[in-house]
Amino acid sequence: MYKVISPVSETDFEQYYHFRWYQLRKAWDLPPGSEKDEYDSLAVHRMIVDDDNQPIAVARLHVTSIEEGQIRYMAVNTQNRNKGLGTLLMMALEEEARAQGIKRLILNSREGSEVFYAKCGYQVTGDAPTLLGSVSHQQMKKDLCEADIIIRDAVWCQELQQTWHDTIPISQVMGIRVHQYTGRVFETRAALNPNLNLHGTMFAGSVYSLATLTGWGLLHLWLKDQKKEGDIVLGDGNIHYHKPVSQQPGAIAKMADIEGDLSPLDEGKKARLKVKVVVRDGDKPVADFNGLFVILPK
Repeated sequence: MYKVISPVSETDFEQYYHFRWYQLRKAWDLPPGSEKDEYDSLAVHRMIVDDDNQPIAVARLHVTSIEEGQIRYMAVNTQNRNKGLGTLLMMALEEEARAQGIKRLILNSREGSEVFYAKCGYQVTGDAPTLLGSVSHQQMKKDLCEADIIIRDAVWCQELQQTWHDTIPISQVMGIRVHQYTGRVFETRAALNPNLNLHGTMFAGSVYSLATLTGWGLLHLWLKDQKKEGDIVLGDGNIHYHKPVSQQPGAIAKMADIEGDLSPLDEGKKARLKVKVVVRDGDKPVADFNGLFVILPK
């Protein structure tokens, strides 16, 4: 289990800076302290820690003007890369930037990292200073807006939601929408009022529909990411209801919970995948859905 925290105590900051030095400066034989600069005391810091409260990823946001901020010192340790931790840090810092009224963010991307930042919505604007005399960088920028909360592949997510509304009109009536996508985690929300039963809670059928579309949506985005095509259908699904939904309906599906792979599509065969979806009432899990989806090759 991972969690994003803001370092507060002296011990927190000692771990934070040591991790930053080890990941970003040690390889160049630079001494501890070289990982800091004069803006650290004014910046917003975020750190992801594991179950033992050990840092595994860090990043910083520095507000450079009324409307602009800069993200720096992004680092994820080698053992935990490609798990969506960098995206979680970007989410946390962008949320803070919006709260402070910042309109755009800039960053200097190391060579090879542009693809990751591009998926987060950043565009290359030009060359940036070479770091440590040998590491080339490019400056990238992202304009922020209040509605832009989808951190990864926003265009795909907008297309997905439009597909739901065009082909499954009831999804629009239910108010089902994409809430967040990190590349590893997909989250949806639904309106409560259109789905209320006579007990003042969400219809069981609406909960099932929300879970099904969430699992379907995660597979749809995975196909996009893998540059594959196929028609996704629900082969079988079962759901266990723990408690009724009476506040904010939502659902979450994770790449890590998918069983199966897409390789049969390469041979023109069906791919069968099991997807787990957790339905939540606000932050509380209230139902577990397990769906068997079949992807038919085109």
